[in-house]
Amino acid sequence: MRTKAITLTEQVTQQLCAEIADGKYPVGARLPSGKQLAEHYGVSPAVIREVTEHLRSQGLVESRQGLGSTVRSRVGNAGFRVPQEIGIDRGELASIYELRLDLESAAAALAALRRTGQEVAQMQALLDRLGAQLHDPDRSTEADTAFHVAIAAATHNPYYLQLLQYLNLQLHQAVHAARLNTQRQAGLSEQVHQEHLAIFHAIRAGNAEQARTAAVSHLQGAAARLGLQLSARAIPPGSQESTHPAA
Repeated sequence: MRTKAITLTEQVTQQLCAEIADGKYPVGARLPSGKQLAEHYGVSPAVIREVTEHLRSQGLVESRQGLGSTVRSRVGNAGFRVPQEIGIDRGELASIYELRLDLESAAAALAALRRTGQEVAQMQALLDRLGAQLHDPDRSTEADTAFHVAIAAATHNPYYLQLLQYLNLQLHQAVHAARLNTQRQAGLSEQVHQEHLAIFHAIRAGNAEQARTAAVSHLQGAAARLGLQLSARAIPPGSQESTHPAA
């Protein structure tokens, strides 16, 4: 069996989980701010964001924009889990993309039917930001992930958003891996941006089937650029499989 070095994120997650279990942060209490936690543990804000995603996925905390994170439980749930270190196993990464195909293509279709003008404007702003950061994998990953989350929010079905947030850490890792790959071949970053624009234009136009097809095409392309093999059975019904160059 392989042994892997424990990451900073895992170290801080374990410490914070232990402190919650010991009652240092009781149920209903608000955790210190991300900046305060980063200073306390001597890590970057990015590490604290990942730690928060771990805690949220375990049902230990609830996060609300502008209000921080509140402790919900002293013990994490033992329900559905996705392996956190998916980047080290191509089979697990392919499985994540198969899940995303179903989840995000359906979300894109619903978003096309239910999006508001404000949500369309938010997606446009995220794509504008993403377009300006195409060749910066770290910064573009944040905007890329936020764009997919914005689509889930536009479904107005809270479970799409909650599930995508639950998978947010894995999604972040997968998107970052894909972003790094696109830097290896000229024009790939622009191609990915055009795929995002195709999804956005279909959602803005209210065309559910076009939005679904564009989302499938984008995710197939992302998987292909990572050299992942997806089962043909993973392709949602009504979508046509497309061919993309691997990076």
